[in-house]
Amino acid sequence: MSTGTTTPHEPPCRIRALHTADTVTVYQAYAPSLGLPAARNGRFPAAWKRDRMTWIKPSFLWMMYRCGWATKADQETVLAIEITREGFDRALRRACLSHYVPGLHADRDAWQHALRHSPARVQWDTERDLRLKPLGHRSLQLGLSGEMARAYADEWTVAIRDVTPLARKIHALVRAGDDRSARALLPDERPYPAPEEALAHLR
Repeated sequence: MSTGTTTPHEPPCRIRALHTADTVTVYQAYAPSLGLPAARNGRFPAAWKRDRMTWIKPSFLWMMYRCGWATKADQETVLAIEITREGFDRALRRACLSHYVPGLHADRDAWQHALRHSPARVQWDTERDLRLKPLGHRSLQLGLSGEMARAYADEWTVAIRDVTPLARKIHALVRAGDDRSARALLPDERPYPAPEEALAHLR
């Protein structure tokens, strides 16, 4: 069972994701009216607002924390969106941290300027265990806006799957105290080999 502390080999901020040589899987949760058509057609419908910032999460358990195991209003449908690594890495390269970090940014004005002109934002949020309790390391949230949001929806997306049944099954096992079986169903999220230059300005 998770201890809630960072292990010696686990850096404070690292991208962990289900990925292949060409794609990476991220998660989002939507109301069924939007999520179900997206999963059925394998692409986001016209109703998906491409002019708004959208946040994608490579961590399945952080997504479960955010949507309450698909029980929160307008988050009842959990989607696994497989996108190209090329697009994902491009967004990282052009992203700005959502908060100011002395030493990483020249000064607060420089950070605010970068934030205003970046089409992507990064937050490092506390990772969660099977019971959604905080761990001692952080996982990525990537916000996309403007050109990046449109590219995500219409160019990078390879496949969209409805993983709500999986979320409910894992949650039921956790509630029954069968953490071992629940853990066996989790996506195989491994350290993601992002190019170093894509992350140097983000951690």
